[in-house]
Amino acid sequence: MTRPVRARIDLSALTFNLSRARHAAPDSRVLAVIKADGYGHGIVAVAGALDAADAFAVASLEEALLLREAGINKPVLLLEGVFSADELEAVTRHGFELVVHHEPQLEWIQELDKAGLTVWLKVNSGMNRLGFAPREALEAWDRLAAMPQVAEQRWMSHFACADDPHHPANTEQETVFQALCAQRKAPRSLANSAALLSRPSSHYEWVRPGIMLYGASPMMAGQVSPVELKPAMTFSSEVIAIHDCRKGDAIGYGQGWKCPEAMRVGVVAAGYGDGYPRHAPSGTPVLLNGEVVPLVGRVSMDMLCVDLRKQPGAGVGDPVVLWGQGLPVETVAEAAGTISYELLCGVTSRVPRICRAE
Repeated sequence: MTRPVRARIDLSALTFNLSRARHAAPDSRVLAVIKADGYGHGIVAVAGALDAADAFAVASLEEALLLREAGINKPVLLLEGVFSADELEAVTRHGFELVVHHEPQLEWIQELDKAGLTVWLKVNSGMNRLGFAPREALEAWDRLAAMPQVAEQRWMSHFACADDPHHPANTEQETVFQALCAQRKAPRSLANSAALLSRPSSHYEWVRPGIMLYGASPMMAGQVSPVELKPAMTFSSEVIAIHDCRKGDAIGYGQGWKCPEAMRVGVVAAGYGDGYPRHAPSGTPVLLNGEVVPLVGRVSMDMLCVDLRKQPGAGVGDPVVLWGQGLPVETVAEAAGTISYELLCGVTSRVPRICRAE
C-alpha cells in the first residue's frame, strides 16, 4: 500500500463552478484563470474540465506552453506578459495573447518582425502592482495602435479590495478604469471572482474568474460565497497510528501542546512536506470519519496529530479530510491565518492528484 495522502480533483465541480460564473455574468465572455498549475489542481486537467471557457489566463510562457503541448488550442493570455524580447517568437508561433504593463514590453513588441498580436493593456487603477498609471495609459495605447505588430487591443485592470464588496476603493478603481476606457473604445476586463459575484457593474466584455472555479469563496474571511460553489480538491489521508496518552504528555516537536487529561491522539500521514501549513495552530479543524476533530501539536514534515476525544472509536486506516468535501478550504485557511489560494497552490508534487468527474 502506498502512503495514503491524496488530492482528489473533482472535474465536474470545476465545470459546475464555471457555470456559476457564466450565470452571474451572462453577457460577458469568460477568461478562466488557471495559473499556478491550475491553483494546484493540475493545469492540463483543469483546462480540460473548463473547456467551455472562452479563453485561459496563465502567468507565464512556460505555463502556456504546457497547454499547447497537451493539445489545448484555446486562446491563452499571459497575465504578466513576456519577461524578455526573446519570448515573443514563441508567443507569435503559438498564438498567445499578451498583457503589456510596462515600457520595455512596448519596446520589445515594436522590434518584433511579425504581426497579429492581441494585446491587453494593463492599467494601474489603484492597486499599485502592475500596469501603466492612468496618466500614461493613453499614450501607451496609442503607441500600440500605431504598431503593425498589433492586431487587436483590449483594456485590463485589477481590483485590490473586491473581496470586501463595500470597500470604497472598488468604486474608486472602477471610476478610474471607466473614464480611461471611454477615451479609446475596446473590450475591457476588470472583474475577478469576487467582483464577478458581487459587482455586476464591473463585468464589462470579459470577466476573469479564478478562485471561484476551484470551489473556494472569493470573499473576505467570514463571508460566504454569494452563490453555491463546489470544492474541486479534497486533500485527504488516513490515521496511521494511535497513542493512549496520559495527562501532561506533550505532543510533537517543541512539546508546545500537552494533553489536558488522559486521552487518545491520532497520527495522520500528512504534513508540510505535502502542503499542509506548518503554521496551522492547535485547534485547526480536521475531518475524521466525517466529524471535526482538532489538530494538536506542531505540524511536522510528514505527519500531524489530532485530538481523538470526540472520536473514541477511531482506528488506524480511518479516513481524514484535511480540506475539501465536508470541510471548506477557506475554513482551514482562516484557522491557519492564511488564505485558500495559498493552501490550494501549496499542495506539493509528491501528493498524487486523482482526477475524475464525481
